[in-house]
Amino acid sequence: MRQFFGTSHHGNLKEAVQGLGHPQFIMLFSNDGQFDAHVKELEELYPGVPSIGCIGMSYDIRVVERGVSVIAFLDGVRAVANVLEEVSVMPVRYIRRMEEDIKKVEGAQRDTVCIDLCSGNDACVLTTIHSALKNRNISLVGGTGDGGRVSANGRIYEDAVAYGLVKNQGGKVKTYKENIYHQMGDYRFIASGTDKAKYILGSLNGQPAKQVYQNILHVSEQQISTQTFKNPFGKLNGDDICIISIKEVNGNSLACFRQVNDSDVLILLELGDYRAIVKETIGTIKKDFPKISAVFSVNCLFRYKLFSEHHYMEEYLKDMRALGSHAGFVGYGEHYNNRFVNQSMTCVVFE
Repeated sequence: MRQFFGTSHHGNLKEAVQGLGHPQFIMLFSNDGQFDAHVKELEELYPGVPSIGCIGMSYDIRVVERGVSVIAFLDGVRAVANVLEEVSVMPVRYIRRMEEDIKKVEGAQRDTVCIDLCSGNDACVLTTIHSALKNRNISLVGGTGDGGRVSANGRIYEDAVAYGLVKNQGGKVKTYKENIYHQMGDYRFIASGTDKAKYILGSLNGQPAKQVYQNILHVSEQQISTQTFKNPFGKLNGDDICIISIKEVNGNSLACFRQVNDSDVLILLELGDYRAIVKETIGTIKKDFPKISAVFSVNCLFRYKLFSEHHYMEEYLKDMRALGSHAGFVGYGEHYNNRFVNQSMTCVVFE
């Protein structure tokens, strides 16, 4: 299979898809002002080709902050695209669609991946999707777009998740998750005073969450929303750590980008040697895949901001390019199988 990446910084879709012939699966990443028009135009240009899309930044060797980009798979993939609706209420109502789509592509663990673009309520969405994918052990990579809208097959949806099931007819697929943080000290907290709907973290070990965070890191209230780039929270999930980013201060509480529940056990994380960790990830992928056709990744917005602040983003994309054809988008939350994570990178590699 092959991966195509095309872009137009001016928002000209025809310019972005120049040279793209006979795609078998398309992902569209547009801007808020032109998203509706681009979705309609893409379907006109490639009628009947499975497609999903969202509002968001994309990248290959550099980041496209505005305009429009297209990532497409061709020459050896079998794909289907669809949508689960009412994700804030009852996405399971539509799970039959995915079950039928898995049968259509004859999805299997070795050669099939699910790529999703979500409008929100990620944790519930992933639990629902996993109920269908787990029957065949199919992996998932995806993320949340901007503006609360996604597209599938030429139609725009709110309160939905668009997904593509992609089968690599030329080899295997495998997904990866990269975490550039590790535990700081021996801090361990029991969460309380949480608000699931608003992602509020009220208290840590019975003390106001804002004050605990400030006292440990010696930062002002104004610094908290950027300090999370270096020191997010982590939720223990077996041997894995689920990163929880801080969105903003809410009184004496902290509003997060991921749900925290009462009695959750949290730890404090600190930024590691991200350059070394990225090179380790690349080395692992190369070891697993002597021959790589394509890599599609999702990088968190906070990673993008952190890397940009440290003048590393272009170097990072250059490093990832060493794997071959690499492209992806900047998400507001990353998906890895049944997990909703923050400040991470997830990707799928095609043999």
